[in-house]
Amino acid sequence: MTQIRIIGVPMDLGADRRGVDMGPSAIRYGNISDRASFISKLEKLSYTCFDDGDIPVPTPETRDPTTGETRTYRAKYLPEIEEVCTQLSNAVNAALADDEFPIILGGDHSIAIGSLNGTSQAEEVGVIWFDAHADLNTPETTPSGNVHGMPLAAVLGVGAFQDPDFEWARAQNVREENVAIVGLRSVDEAEKAVIRDSDITAYTMSDIDERGIAAVVSEAVDTVTENADQLHVSFDLDWLDPVEAPGVGTPVSGGVSYREAHYALESIARYHERDPILRSLEFVEVNPILDEQNKTAALTAELAASALGKRVL
Repeated sequence: MTQIRIIGVPMDLGADRRGVDMGPSAIRYGNISDRASFISKLEKLSYTCFDDGDIPVPTPETRDPTTGETRTYRAKYLPEIEEVCTQLSNAVNAALADDEFPIILGGDHSIAIGSLNGTSQAEEVGVIWFDAHADLNTPETTPSGNVHGMPLAAVLGVGAFQDPDFEWARAQNVREENVAIVGLRSVDEAEKAVIRDSDITAYTMSDIDERGIAAVVSEAVDTVTENADQLHVSFDLDWLDPVEAPGVGTPVSGGVSYREAHYALESIARYHERDPILRSLEFVEVNPILDEQNKTAALTAELAASALGKRVL
C-alpha cells in the first residue's frame, strides 16, 4: 500500500456537544508549532496522499433530531446519519477498489457505521476498537439518543439494529468474534450485558494495567484476525487520558498514556509489515473547541504516522 485516500466526515449529529464537526480540518492542519500537516507526516513515510475533502453533513439547526424516532426507541438525526454513512461507505469501498488505503477523519464515532460497511463489503474484516466507551448502546437502551454511542451495536445488528429498517447500518462481513474493544473504562449496564452475552472480546484499562499494552494489543490483533484476513482500526481519541488528549467530547479520566497509544499503533504497523492485514483506519471525536492549541488534533496526525510505520530508528 503506497497510496492513501483521506476522507473527512465532519459529523456532529451523533453527539450532544458541538465542535467535533471541525475535527477533520483540525487534524489536517496538524501541529501549530512545527507547521507539520497531517499529509506531510504521511508523505515523509513515502506514501502518496490524495485528499477527497469532506463528505457533506447537514447542520443540526436545519433538521429535526426526532424524525427517525418512535415510541419504542430513540436515535437522534437517524435519517441524516444514514445518508452520510451511506456516502462514506461508498467512498471507502471505492478507495479500496482503486487499491488505495482509506483513512477516515471524524467527526463523531457514528461515522464508523459507514467506515465498517465500506471496508467489509468484499471480505471478512477484524476490528480493533480503541475507545474508553463500548459504543454498544441501541435505540432501546441509549440514555441519550446519541448515535455516537451506538455504532458498534449498529454494525453488529444488536437489538433494534436487527430490524429491516437498519439494513443500511449492519456490516455483513463484521462478526462479533472478530471484534475487540481495547481500553474500556466507561460502560453502561446495558452495554455490559451485550458484551457478556456476545463473542466480542473486551479489554478494560485494568487489563492494560495488569498485563501491559504490548500483551493486550498483541492478543487482540491475533483474536480478531484468526478468522478474518483484514483489519480495520477505529480509534477514538478519548481512549487517551484527557491530560494527553483534552480536545474530545466525552473525556474519561484514567486513559492510556501518550507512549502507550503510540506503542499500540506501532504494534499494528509491525503486524502489517509481516503480513499485510491493515485495510482501513479511522480517527474520531477530535473537538477543537475543547482542545488546547490543537494538541489533540496534532497527536492524531502523529498516531496515524505510527500506524503506518513511523519509527524512532
